[in-house]
Amino acid sequence: MNIITITTFLPLVGAIVLLLYSAVAGRDGDQEKRDNQYRWITLIVTIITFAVSLGAILKFDSSIAGPQLVQRSPWIGVLNANYFVGVDGISIWLVILTTFLMPISVLASWRVTKRVREYMLFMLTLETGMVGVFVSWDLLLFYLFFEITLIPMYFLIGVWGGERRIYAAIKFFVYTVVGSLLMLVAIIAVYQYCGGTFDIVEITSRLAANPGLIPGNVKIWLWLAFALAFCIKVPLFPFHTWLPDAHTEAPTAGSIILAGVLLKMGTYGLMRFNLPFFPDVSQKAAPYVMALAVIGIIYGALVAMVQPDMKRLVAYTSVSHLGFVVLGTFAFTEQAMQGAIYQMLAHGVATGGLFLCVGIVYDRRHTRMIAEYGGIATPMPQYSMMFMIISLASLGLPLLAGFIGEFLILIGTFVSTVPHAKLFAVLGATGVIFSAVYLLWMLQRVMFGEITNPENAELEDADAREKWALVPLVLMAIVMGFGPMLFLRATEKSVNSVRQIVVGTGEKSVSSVR
Repeated sequence: MNIITITTFLPLVGAIVLLLYSAVAGRDGDQEKRDNQYRWITLIVTIITFAVSLGAILKFDSSIAGPQLVQRSPWIGVLNANYFVGVDGISIWLVILTTFLMPISVLASWRVTKRVREYMLFMLTLETGMVGVFVSWDLLLFYLFFEITLIPMYFLIGVWGGERRIYAAIKFFVYTVVGSLLMLVAIIAVYQYCGGTFDIVEITSRLAANPGLIPGNVKIWLWLAFALAFCIKVPLFPFHTWLPDAHTEAPTAGSIILAGVLLKMGTYGLMRFNLPFFPDVSQKAAPYVMALAVIGIIYGALVAMVQPDMKRLVAYTSVSHLGFVVLGTFAFTEQAMQGAIYQMLAHGVATGGLFLCVGIVYDRRHTRMIAEYGGIATPMPQYSMMFMIISLASLGLPLLAGFIGEFLILIGTFVSTVPHAKLFAVLGATGVIFSAVYLLWMLQRVMFGEITNPENAELEDADAREKWALVPLVLMAIVMGFGPMLFLRATEKSVNSVRQIVVGTGEKSVSSVR
């Protein structure tokens, strides 16, 4: 069977196994023992899925721009819709990021005691949906997976979240559904204009060969429909208001997945659909989108500075850091677009790690208020060291993950031909400074100084389970900082393919990553 199909549906098979096992086990006996078995089954399934996904990168040919490891079968014949999956340079690392973060998220969920079976079922179903988004090359299939991810995350927030979980879950669901329904209308329109096909490769080819296939005024509305759905998902300012509430109320694993993967579905969609489908509209809209991205970078950073809640602070960092990704995507230079993909990966590792670190101390103190901490590096030295490395990676310290993506984005934006690009690059660079302010200030108040609260003096350091969750993130942050070309080689051809559609095939790249 195709390795992409196995990676996509193995978690769903695991969910079915979990259901069957729970039916066989019944309700007799020790509930705690059964819950522990559910945790182990889920962890094993996610680890196997990650191992299988690594086979995809081993088989991946970085010299090919289009989809690879493809499986294509008839699906809905009357609509000419196919089960068409595969990966290219833009999606391959996002698939790996998803499968990498899932075992970590399961380990972060080990202390969940309420409805453990249902919790793990939603986690496995969510993984299938997320991987499916990144591997779909049929528009209808993409939309199906895009919507599937909403339901598990809605319940993860709404059932296992904090005090305001219902409000946060409904807000997350309503925002995302409104955008995705507009995208569905746009998908149907593209299907009609492009001769009745959902094939993303075929649609891109037809629109490139005949730019007038979709009338100009219609093209603008379709671009807006796709862009709104993806900008809400990112979220790009001013569509960001659902994110802090969702992050704050979600369980730790929900926040890791939301920041690490779900937000990337928005930035991925902009690069996969808006740019190649509507290159002329994307060029005209670029200055406005980049302006919103810069506003998001600065606004997210400034609001993060004044947050008294650690988790809410980290939530606003996502608004700021994902602004860099959008900025790089619409700069239309190879460096910036490569940097955008790299920043997606780095953000997933670093911000996922930050949420995990916040969750670890919350499990001990049951508070996220920064003022309640101070000096915890003394009783928790190993945890504090890992927390510091993850934080430094997030703020963009050289030789750690966050630096490479932001540097490429800012350099690529500065040399871009988009109007006012130099100004956007200069203003965007202030976000790097602000991120150092709010993250270092948080570290100072939480980890260093004297222990003023007696409850912090007896805190236990990270246990074995927490180290198994944190150490891979720390190592990945370091590897991404030292070896960027391990990742950039795979993305180069696909990024250039999209870029050339936007800027024109006759233009030579002014910014090549070598």
